[in-house]
Amino acid sequence: MSGPARLRKDIEKALSNPNLAGALERFAEAYLVARRKTYEGVDFERLRAEVSRLKARAAQDIGALADRFEEEARRRGAVVYRAATADDACRYIADLAGERGVRTVVKAKSMASEEIGLNTHLEGAGVRVVETDLGEWIIQQAGQRPSHMVMPAIHLTREEVSRIFSENLGEEVPPDIERLVKVARRELRKAFFEAGMGLSGANIAVAETGSIFIVTNEGNARLATTLPPVHVALVGYEKLVSSLADAATILKALPRSATGQQAATYVSVITGSTPTYREGGTGPKELHIVLLDNGRLEMARDPVFKEALQCIRCASCLNVCPVYQLVGGHVYGHIYTGGIGAILTAFLEGMEQGYGPQSLCIGCRRCVEFCPAEIDIPGLILELRKRLVEGRGLPFPQRAVLRGVLRKRRLFHALLRVASKAQKPLSKGGPFITRLPLSLSPLSQTRSLPALAEVPLRDRVRRRPAAEAATRGPLALYAGCLVDFVYPSVGEAVLSVLEAHGYRGLFPDEQTCCGAPAIYLGDVETARELAMQNIEALEASEARYVITACPTCAVTLIEDFPRLFGDDPHWSARARRLAEKVRDFSAFVHGLRTASTSGARAGPGPKAAEDGNGPGRSGPRLRVTYHDACHLKRRLGISREPRELISSLTGVELVEMAEPDRCCGFGGSYSLRFPELSAAMLERKLRSIEVTGADLVAVDCPGCLLQIAGGLDKKGSAVKVEHTAQILAGFLSRSDGPPCGEPLQ
Repeated sequence: MSGPARLRKDIEKALSNPNLAGALERFAEAYLVARRKTYEGVDFERLRAEVSRLKARAAQDIGALADRFEEEARRRGAVVYRAATADDACRYIADLAGERGVRTVVKAKSMASEEIGLNTHLEGAGVRVVETDLGEWIIQQAGQRPSHMVMPAIHLTREEVSRIFSENLGEEVPPDIERLVKVARRELRKAFFEAGMGLSGANIAVAETGSIFIVTNEGNARLATTLPPVHVALVGYEKLVSSLADAATILKALPRSATGQQAATYVSVITGSTPTYREGGTGPKELHIVLLDNGRLEMARDPVFKEALQCIRCASCLNVCPVYQLVGGHVYGHIYTGGIGAILTAFLEGMEQGYGPQSLCIGCRRCVEFCPAEIDIPGLILELRKRLVEGRGLPFPQRAVLRGVLRKRRLFHALLRVASKAQKPLSKGGPFITRLPLSLSPLSQTRSLPALAEVPLRDRVRRRPAAEAATRGPLALYAGCLVDFVYPSVGEAVLSVLEAHGYRGLFPDEQTCCGAPAIYLGDVETARELAMQNIEALEASEARYVITACPTCAVTLIEDFPRLFGDDPHWSARARRLAEKVRDFSAFVHGLRTASTSGARAGPGPKAAEDGNGPGRSGPRLRVTYHDACHLKRRLGISREPRELISSLTGVELVEMAEPDRCCGFGGSYSLRFPELSAAMLERKLRSIEVTGADLVAVDCPGCLLQIAGGLDKKGSAVKVEHTAQILAGFLSRSDGPPCGEPLQ
């Protein structure tokens, strides 16, 4: 079975497992509450800026830190071995076990040991390996691998653990947590006293003193590192920091971000060799520290991916990732899980191992919001995709669409026009296509799809009457594909609101797709070509501002265009000039209203008056709930502004849904490549909307409009979905326009 086919089968299996879904969702909900509480009174942004700074500095100085760490650790009686590869590390530890006559090794939790396949190597050498972390011991009994970097058995319920224990221990063990823990403690105690070697990882390694820090919530790590006469610590280079002060800073963030605790139950600091505590033992015990490279030094030399070495392995990115919460780490990852795991896997185990996991990232950027080291995981995923495309090329279907169609504006737009006519047997003249035929049917299984507009926005603009009293302007409207060819009414609403503020809106005909699909699939060549086409089209308008109602397009124009031409001074300068002009619609209009000195606000439109919501009317209020688009909130920092615009409308009640900024599951081409995951994310969003009792869902992204409206239609819901521009345009007074002010810069 091919890689993509196997991945799809794994996804289907995970989604059909109710125990997995329940376990992950319950933990995710509890984690958010605990984390929020434990960070009360802590300046998280300041703390993570400091963690980011010190870890970035450590990655920059990784060679010098390793030298000093080795010198200080040796001076205090430790043996330090630098392992260049996984084989080197396994060989050293197995040889040491053989030389000391070790038959049993007890292990504290170590992801690095999973990475190098240490257990398999030791068992092949005749050494029994016993995992002593409760979660690790459970999955060792189950014959599985960890599904989470902090909580390896998070995917298992107590009933499943009970069955695993009963089968492996030959006794009936009830699914009672206290009883399960007692059984594990009983079995593990024997191993601690039999072991000739204890093995651990390390959360932090301090160059200043040669110390290693081990942070746990169980006492097993202290037993594993103190009872056996030999202790081996397997430490990745990325755990190195300069000083004890740096370690203290990390310890402020690690337990809070990992498990929502102010402090871990145990923080063990081991500096040099220590006395042995075994009965009859004399003298110091042996401490061997294996500094593991296995791709880390290459990552540190990479100008882009060295950022990943800032990771403190708290796994908060997994705890909030909507994809991980659906499928778990056995699907989303190899050894290291989630988005950060895909990046680490590509460097530590090879690009081919990271190919499948990286494709699961939807790019919602929720992980960035929670990361205590400020790692731009989605940005690194995009760079990884770019390099994968450079190395192995685009799959044929993607190459045909991106390079054969998308780059050719006239062909692309002509095909959309043809499709708008050919779709009629499917849409039956309505706004939705409820069912697609044959192999395309999964795309319409859980959501209806919008019909292409019969007349795209670019044609409608030509028919619009010239704006009266246009005293400011002109402004260029950048529509993007969805607004232009699927939701032209959104574009018309944008123009109506801008015209009501005294602007004259222009639509540059030569504009085309912003290139976001190419960027998210790693096709930089196509993205650059589309960027050049759009820069030329928008420059020709000579407009003061470029307004867009699509946050993905806005991010692409503002951030991605300049980055695409980093090696081309001419195009880079043009891209930066364009970026300075680009404004999100809602933020721009909010700026106008904020700057206004008139004090008036937009009155209700005719429809609102008919519904009883006009001035002086006492009819029912329109309940509106707002969904935050991922790019709008997390890339552009816009969340408050559209809410204030909507709340200012007469007769409107804004009600917040649970997790309004949780991804709806659209993700552009993601919903085409992974319709099952997209549907599962959408289902959670629809449940949140239903609870609010809202009449209308407001969005600021045409992609979210497509996803949420399609899901509601499929369910037969009466709840409507509109772009903020449509809501504002519907409430414009026919006699008096909204207040005018200068836009905020």
